[in-house]
Amino acid sequence: MSKRPASPSNSQALAKRARGTTPPSNQIAISVPANTREQALVRTVKRTSGLESPIVALNGGHTGEILSARFDPTGQNIAACSTDCSVSLWRTYAPSNNYGQLPHIHKTAITDLQWSLNSPILYTASADKTIIMSDLTTGERVKRLRGHGGIINAIARTAAGASGIELLATASDDGTVKIWEGGSEGTRYNVADWSIGCPATAVCWGPDGNSVYIGALDNLIHVYDLRKGEQVAVLGGHTDTPTSLSLSPDGSYILSPSLSSQTIIHDIRPFSPLPTRVFKVLQGAPAGFENALLRGAWSRSDGGSRVAVGGADRTVTVWDVETTKIQYKLPGHKGTVTCVDFHPKEPIILTGSKDTTLLLGELEESA
Repeated sequence: MSKRPASPSNSQALAKRARGTTPPSNQIAISVPANTREQALVRTVKRTSGLESPIVALNGGHTGEILSARFDPTGQNIAACSTDCSVSLWRTYAPSNNYGQLPHIHKTAITDLQWSLNSPILYTASADKTIIMSDLTTGERVKRLRGHGGIINAIARTAAGASGIELLATASDDGTVKIWEGGSEGTRYNVADWSIGCPATAVCWGPDGNSVYIGALDNLIHVYDLRKGEQVAVLGGHTDTPTSLSLSPDGSYILSPSLSSQTIIHDIRPFSPLPTRVFKVLQGAPAGFENALLRGAWSRSDGGSRVAVGGADRTVTVWDVETTKIQYKLPGHKGTVTCVDFHPKEPIILTGSKDTTLLLGELEESA
């Protein structure tokens, strides 16, 4: 009986595969394509938020263009409004479902919205020239405010004074900005009314709850004092109409994109060392030819080290404020990105588009 011949050295021998290490729970594994001679590479990406996945698409809530979308003060919920006259409500975290709908609460397009800080009320502004307060626990309308003679382009909310009375500011095509009392107990009539002299496209409150910043068709940002009831300053620098205004988390700066595709950050501190108060000028987010009122935002989980603005190129541009360098050019939408918001506690960005969809994206933590 002869011995079995030894296997040739170049034969295909069975080898035990080494067990790979399981990535931590806050990481995901990504398979990277490789050529035919090499094995595929696998790398892990660290997760930075509690989202179900790094990118979450929120579809099916609207049949028209989304004009504004915002996180609630807790970051747990999202509200979006559209040209289809409705508001959709979403969960931020898994399963990120469309848990509520406020259909046809206005007669025409809903242009902007704000969450109340101290009650379950959502404020909406519309092209039908009215503001509506809706109770989100019942879905019922609490109040309708009338007074504007033109399309309302923007609404801003703040809590004023020690009494905690919520105040609203609305900017309209009728060339006025009006101040209203929020909440179910407020009056139905405006408590202040300022004529800008041309259509007002954007509005936001200053850090003291007394100053109101107003973007207008004259390419200027007008600053009004609520106590004095008059204009106290003007901020220049734009060569076309500002499309939105957003206050930085520390209350020192105002972000304003414009129809010229130029985004400016103004220094609004009382003793600014800059004569023109133009702190930074950002390029990279094209406004396009549609004249859409694109809404920018400051990051909040890191104290405002980043800003973001959507564009007609169907992307969102995210800049580092200090260096003015573009950190991200985020794709995913099939139409102009009209609105952006940042999560209050985590590095999550929310975007809405003319393609009727919303996207949630996870960013890397700031250095």
